[in-house]
Amino acid sequence: MALDLSHAGVRGAAKVYRNLPAAQLVEHAIGRAEGLLSEHGALVTRTGKYTGRSPNDKFTVRDENTEKTVWWGKVNQAMTPENARRLHQRMTEYLAGKEIFVQDCYAGAHPLHRLKVRVITERAWHSMFARNMFIEPDVADLLEFEPGFTVIDAPGFQADPKIDGTKSETAIVVDFTNRRVLICGTEYAGEIKKSVFTVLNYLLPAEGILGMHCSANMGQDGDVAIFFGLSGTGKTTLSADPNRFLIGDDEHGWCDDSVFNFEGGCYAKVIRLNAKDEPEIFATTKTFGTILENVLINSESRKLDLDDDRYTENTRASYSISEIPNAYLKGMGGHPKHIVMLTCDAFGVLPPLARLTPEQAMYHFLSGYTARVAGTERGVTEPTAVFSACFGAPFMARHPSVYAKLLGERIAKHDVKCWLVNTGWSGGPYGVGNRMKIKWTRTLLNAVLSGSLDHAQFTPHPLFKVGVPREVADVPSEILDPRRSWQDGAAYDKKAGQLVDLFHGNFQSYADQVSPEVLAAAPAY
Repeated sequence: MALDLSHAGVRGAAKVYRNLPAAQLVEHAIGRAEGLLSEHGALVTRTGKYTGRSPNDKFTVRDENTEKTVWWGKVNQAMTPENARRLHQRMTEYLAGKEIFVQDCYAGAHPLHRLKVRVITERAWHSMFARNMFIEPDVADLLEFEPGFTVIDAPGFQADPKIDGTKSETAIVVDFTNRRVLICGTEYAGEIKKSVFTVLNYLLPAEGILGMHCSANMGQDGDVAIFFGLSGTGKTTLSADPNRFLIGDDEHGWCDDSVFNFEGGCYAKVIRLNAKDEPEIFATTKTFGTILENVLINSESRKLDLDDDRYTENTRASYSISEIPNAYLKGMGGHPKHIVMLTCDAFGVLPPLARLTPEQAMYHFLSGYTARVAGTERGVTEPTAVFSACFGAPFMARHPSVYAKLLGERIAKHDVKCWLVNTGWSGGPYGVGNRMKIKWTRTLLNAVLSGSLDHAQFTPHPLFKVGVPREVADVPSEILDPRRSWQDGAAYDKKAGQLVDLFHGNFQSYADQVSPEVLAAAPAY
């Protein structure tokens, strides 16, 4: 019996392919000229104009249900219900007569807190992406699958700003009242994953569950660590530790009994990936079932060049988490023992490792600092500070204080140890100093997670006040103290002062919403 998609307004499809496995989706993708098969079996695709998310084109429908609950502003831009209905109608009319691919999935490994998601798309490889990134339902559940949210993805349809109230031909529209997401005008598959993340971050706090932009892993004794961080800070790389079980690399929930993965796959950056530093992730680029976005491929030999960035620095691999040898496929662990907040500080100011008080952890969580370096975007000629609340503001549908409150309560209840790790520059800013070596960062993290720093001596940083370890085995002592790693101490002080000013300026919008103790955790002038 053909699948009825009238609940989503999709009618008159030429054919509907439902829950096809990877092999069939690859066949369709190649037959439809959506990609090429690499020499080792990965599907290589191009995303055209958009090689990353398009945050300026993301909207949330503003109605009586969302008026007082959504964090309105630059992150969550409002769209009227009328414009959303019109766009939905035009998109579904466009899909009529076309072949449609459907994936029915779970978002959330926890059986009591998962969301049933149906992804409807015109691209075979986008359907494969959804199959990789979300969780495959039980066979019995598929028989009578009723989606709690539906994603309608039409990359080939272009919105019209004059008709649809959009800013361009691209639109990502989250409609909480009608329980659907509309995506059009972009081939970038990551919009599917991140729109569902946004949905979960709106729905789950009402159940007392914290949504987190973080990776998570677990030791042999069941000790869980979570790693907050923005893109490029090392969430995926550092959580893929061969000596620990990977729970997930990007999106998690923290409920009353566990930390649980929202996804069933990983979406890793692969630009200049190498087998020595990241062997588990590198191996997935040679695996059937992996999707490689915007990676250069020789059309004759089908060999890959992971170092070539001609299309974008944001080359990506989408693969099932089961491809990671030490993945914990249940996707759930206990309450975390450690929280690690990752930053890529291109100013070279922050220490590579620092211990945080609970109040400092709340301050840095709300700040969500990292830096964008020169060359990554047009017009950026020097390091630029980026502050993204909760280390994931683009995906936070509610006000950051909602998530911060939940995090603070859990840190206190479970006595979680908190850390700040700088994976950025040492010895000077970008262009002068050097990027922190992965082996040093891993050594520092191993010391944290093993408990070897439980009784170590720490010195407060003179400006940021965080606790800097005096020594860590196998890490040069001059690296631990960022000022000592600079040849010119006065130059360090000047640059550090500039970063302190940026922190204070950014935090002004939260100053009246936090306790005096959290406010006192701000860097000193």
